[in-house]
Amino acid sequence: MAGFNFKRFSIAQDNVAMKVSTDGILLGAWADVSQARRILDVGTGTGLLALMAKQRAPDACVHGIDIEPDACTQAQLNVAASPWPEVAISRCDANTFTPEQAVDLVISNPPYFDNALKAGSDKRTLARHTDSLPFSELLGVWQRASHSQTELAVILPLSGAEQLHQLVLQQGGYLRRCCRVKTTATKAVTRCLMQWSWQPSDCHYSELVIHQGDDYSAEYRALCQDFYLRF
Repeated sequence: MAGFNFKRFSIAQDNVAMKVSTDGILLGAWADVSQARRILDVGTGTGLLALMAKQRAPDACVHGIDIEPDACTQAQLNVAASPWPEVAISRCDANTFTPEQAVDLVISNPPYFDNALKAGSDKRTLARHTDSLPFSELLGVWQRASHSQTELAVILPLSGAEQLHQLVLQQGGYLRRCCRVKTTATKAVTRCLMQWSWQPSDCHYSELVIHQGDDYSAEYRALCQDFYLRF
């Protein structure tokens, strides 16, 4: 499959199970990186989120991790070909990973299929199913990587979003931002963008519609204008 070209970098994806998706682009453009000087991308895959984070926060130290060796190789090649070859990519198990220094933001487009028919490809299974990164392990990374101000940003379907939110609340986290995503204005919400903090906070809720008629909506274009070539 051909790669995906953005305004400032390109993503080769011929050797990974999960390709560039609207989910990943949404999270990379939406996550609040304004206060982040150290960013950890958990389950980096092609390195998309790590590179989007680096473009938006050029002074930040960005580190992507993934358990799948081919994904790490692909991400390393994408990073090397980008304007930010200093972005770090490591192969490791999120269940045992602890960064040398606490980070300011953990970002992840996590697998979300649980009790569903598993894909035939082992790589695709790892990328899509929570067996490879259970929500409890994602929260474990956030806890081990945290100082008091560290935040966690993810995108998930509604069922997974509610499940993870309840786990975060049990661990003492607070929802700071939440954006409900619809493909069109008349469709039901299909995804939730969420960002949690360890600090008490009033949550800012919003809604985003991706398509208007046969084109992207003005709000989606505004969110992603620094990345899509056509915007």
